[in-house]
Amino acid sequence: MDRYDLIVIGSGPAGEKGAAQAAYFGKRVALVERAPHVGGAGINTGTVPSKTLRETALYFSGLRQRGLYGVDYSVKPDLTVHDFMYREQEVVRSLREVVNANIEHHRIDLIRGEAVFEDPHAVRVGERRLGSDVVLIATGVFLTFFFAADSRPVTYDGPYPPLHGAQVSAAFDSVMRLSFEVRAGLLMRQIHHWAAVIFVAAIVVHVSRIFFTGAFRRPREINWLVGFTLLVLALAAGFTGYSLPDDLLSGTGLRIAYSVAESIPFIGPWLAYLIFGGEFPTVELLGRLYVFHIMLIPPLMIGRISVHPLIIYLQKHTQFAGGRARESNVVGRHFWPGQAFRSTGLFILTAAILALVGGLIQINPVWVYGPFVPYAVSSPAQPDWYIGWLEGLLRLGPNWEPTILGVTIPTVFLPGIVVPTLLFGGFALWPFLEARISGDHGEHHLLQWPWQAPVRLAIGSGILTLFVMLTIAGGNDVLAVFLHVEVEDLTGTLRILTFVAPIVVGLVAYRLAVERRQRDAVVPEADP
Repeated sequence: MDRYDLIVIGSGPAGEKGAAQAAYFGKRVALVERAPHVGGAGINTGTVPSKTLRETALYFSGLRQRGLYGVDYSVKPDLTVHDFMYREQEVVRSLREVVNANIEHHRIDLIRGEAVFEDPHAVRVGERRLGSDVVLIATGVFLTFFFAADSRPVTYDGPYPPLHGAQVSAAFDSVMRLSFEVRAGLLMRQIHHWAAVIFVAAIVVHVSRIFFTGAFRRPREINWLVGFTLLVLALAAGFTGYSLPDDLLSGTGLRIAYSVAESIPFIGPWLAYLIFGGEFPTVELLGRLYVFHIMLIPPLMIGRISVHPLIIYLQKHTQFAGGRARESNVVGRHFWPGQAFRSTGLFILTAAILALVGGLIQINPVWVYGPFVPYAVSSPAQPDWYIGWLEGLLRLGPNWEPTILGVTIPTVFLPGIVVPTLLFGGFALWPFLEARISGDHGEHHLLQWPWQAPVRLAIGSGILTLFVMLTIAGGNDVLAVFLHVEVEDLTGTLRILTFVAPIVVGLVAYRLAVERRQRDAVVPEADP
């Protein structure tokens, strides 16, 4: 029997890395592979071949006009299937050579054949019998614990050829490894990202329903503040997670955030230094974002989500008028079993949709953006939709810098700090403002149809229109190319529309609500 410190079954990315790591520390390692080529499914039949064909097709079709990162490829006038397959075969061949070289470099015994366990510490491969205290079955199916929140530079040597030899951060390298080398790693990344996008959208829809139906009125002001806090935490979780891969797009967003924080008069530079750990870019930043993203924000969100149904349990749910529903009673579905099973079904349906979307629709392809470089900016550069309105504010902001008490106020302070603070401050305090202005301090358990409160409907519609216009402005460069107009002309037009459109939509909504309320108030005359 041949004795080894470690026997690894499978030469896929996980098996290769595990064997090389053990050999690096002086262990005698055997790597068993039954396939004719090393590299596992990821290199030979799965991720690498499919992505090579996909990226080649997108590049040749003109959809990747910037080209693949680090690749200068002349497009042939006539493309054939042979051209695509040759590219795929060359990439696979080169990666097999990399794996073989790594195995030889670490003096790992590569044994061809199918491994069969004879006992917990003995494996038979053909006529050979191998023994070891530790046997690692490396299938490559690792779904978590792959990300490294580390800004230290490393040289990328993974299976994505356009980035070979590039200096990247350890964080970017770990995301690339998760996307290309870990089975189902890219799927899990995309499900996670889509879940964040849909989660914020669900909160916005839910909050809008509560606002337009008046469900925030006394005694539910506290629940409104809980929902508002949850929305802010969701935005923070989305931004911190979006920034962790340390790619060129997310790095550009962090640079903008640093500039906005630094623009606060008097305390801005010290505040930015405290949050970012020094002058941007800093080596501590990713670690701090990671702590916020997985340790601080999630418990706060779980706490708010837990408090929300507790308050509903104590105060009971609101309901529309009609039938037996009164201000003094609660008419609706019982929590058990009706509402519980309904919520469970919705959860399963949502999970299925997220898995489908994550598997079919690409999002945040960091390998296309490339690693973050402080002196470079990707173009076009748009964040996720829930941050797009902030991008639009910065792009539409006025180009003036007043001086107060000898301190120059940067341009980004007004659109980046003042306007969001006013919008979110008014949003959080709305239940108290409406009660104060209307003089209505009574308890309400019945919902209103939106047209029954015309002023509220007008203001809410105008604010939503404002956010839509700002989000559109966040993509003014892309929109200008699509419409074949100058960016400056489009920006000027959007500045006007951002003020005019909310007012027009608010007035129209108010007028329609008044007419609908008047029509509902008309009592039909009885027949003689």
